[in-house]
Amino acid sequence: MWTVRRVRDASLGTQLFVLQMVIVLLAAGGTASVWAAHTRDQLDKRHEQLALAIARSVAGLPQVRDAFSLESPQTVLQPLAMSVQHETGADYVVIANTDQIRYAHPNPALIGKRLSTDGTTVLRSGESWVGTETGTIGTTVRGKTPIRDEYGNVIGLVSVGILQTTVTDRLWDALPRLLWTAMAALLAGLALAALITARVRRQTFGLEPREIAALLEQREGVLHGVKEGVLALDLSGRVTLVNDAARELLGGLGDGRGEVTVGGNLTDLPVSERMRDVLGGVDPGEDRVVLHGDRVLVLNRTPVSVRGQHRGWVVTLRDRTELVRLARELDDTSSATEALRAQAHEFANRMHTVVGLLELGEHEAAIGFITRTTRGTYATDLRERVQDPTLAALLLAKSAEAAERGARLVLAEDSSVPEGVLGDAQDAVLVVGNLVANAIDALDGAEGTVEVSVVADEDGLRVRVCDSGPGITPDLVDEVFREGFTTKAAHSGPRGLGLALTRQACLRRGGWVRVGDPGSRAGGAVFTALLPAKAKAGSR
Repeated sequence: MWTVRRVRDASLGTQLFVLQMVIVLLAAGGTASVWAAHTRDQLDKRHEQLALAIARSVAGLPQVRDAFSLESPQTVLQPLAMSVQHETGADYVVIANTDQIRYAHPNPALIGKRLSTDGTTVLRSGESWVGTETGTIGTTVRGKTPIRDEYGNVIGLVSVGILQTTVTDRLWDALPRLLWTAMAALLAGLALAALITARVRRQTFGLEPREIAALLEQREGVLHGVKEGVLALDLSGRVTLVNDAARELLGGLGDGRGEVTVGGNLTDLPVSERMRDVLGGVDPGEDRVVLHGDRVLVLNRTPVSVRGQHRGWVVTLRDRTELVRLARELDDTSSATEALRAQAHEFANRMHTVVGLLELGEHEAAIGFITRTTRGTYATDLRERVQDPTLAALLLAKSAEAAERGARLVLAEDSSVPEGVLGDAQDAVLVVGNLVANAIDALDGAEGTVEVSVVADEDGLRVRVCDSGPGITPDLVDEVFREGFTTKAAHSGPRGLGLALTRQACLRRGGWVRVGDPGSRAGGAVFTALLPAKAKAGSR
């Protein structure tokens, strides 16, 4: 019991070595036992056939048949049997008549007496017989065959036997080879067990089972405890690991596809083509921004190497939805603040002009200047047509931004947004802001015009944004709304996200956004969008 407990408490390598040696010993012992039993059986059969062959040879001798016609057959048969016994190495050669009376026997005193074993079967059937029996000289393997006269009649029998001790001695003669073979097998098993133990130690980095179990528990705790999603892929694109956060972030898109599971292939994941390109390395790089459902995710794909060999990739996923929304709101607020600051500065200049005209006594000129300034105020005209304060503030900020970049933002004559029609203007601000920003960017700092039309009624908001930029070529019309697509030069931060978010917001409400025929204007692009009211979108 103490030894068993010591083995149980031993290291993993020691337990494996002991277990393998036990298996080798059992295998070698079992093989040796089977070999010995098989060899003994083969030796018995071989000596039985040898005894039968000797008996048939003696029974076929003419002098044996002739001796049975003599008055004293033993005078001829005894010397003949002893000669055959001596020449063949048999332990006895016995000749008897049909009454089973011996005519020849190794012990002359038994000549004339009945056989110690029954030979009736051979005498009656006339067939030979082999087997093991116990006679006067001991247990022997023997062969018996009938003696026939010239007419084929059975006149006696010959029995030849070989002692089992002789067979056993020959088995022992073969044992040294068996022992050397078993010893070689044990040594080979010892060497292989040592190699396997060393290999297991290397593969487990010398860790014991309890340490491996602890590492597994810690791994599971860390993977499922972090807020970032973690997804591991092997070289064939098969998912080998996914934590709870990744399953939540990569949940189904509502198109009937299920969640991400271990063992699934990259091509079967319930994700968009854009995300599949990032996961598969078609779109390499750091901090790749991808839209997935209502979420904005940031992905990083890192190769994994084990002992210097590339084994796959680990992809981390971070949810930046709220961060992107807050960043855009902050950007819009900053733009509005800058616009108000510019207007305040402009208003101060106008007031200084009015004061100067009054001091100079140019009252009529001052009145005319004030009248012209009031009628031409863009903010006043904008507020009259776009009564929703949030959307009006956005357009005012974008107008200031366009002016700072050398462009001019014009509100179309058909624009009309009554107050209270939009309700929550978050999606409207997203759509209009992204389309206008895209149009301003398309001018790329050159002088030009951006025309905006916003018309709202109980059905929703219709938006049209035109610019005088270079426009969009026909082959790119279907690509502009794909996330990650951009025609602009590289800048810091993610690009190609604004139009994708615009399309997502419109589709989520049951609307649409599209690019007009580039040939419909003298250069530039025309974007139109329909953003249905939430109540109507929900009823569809």
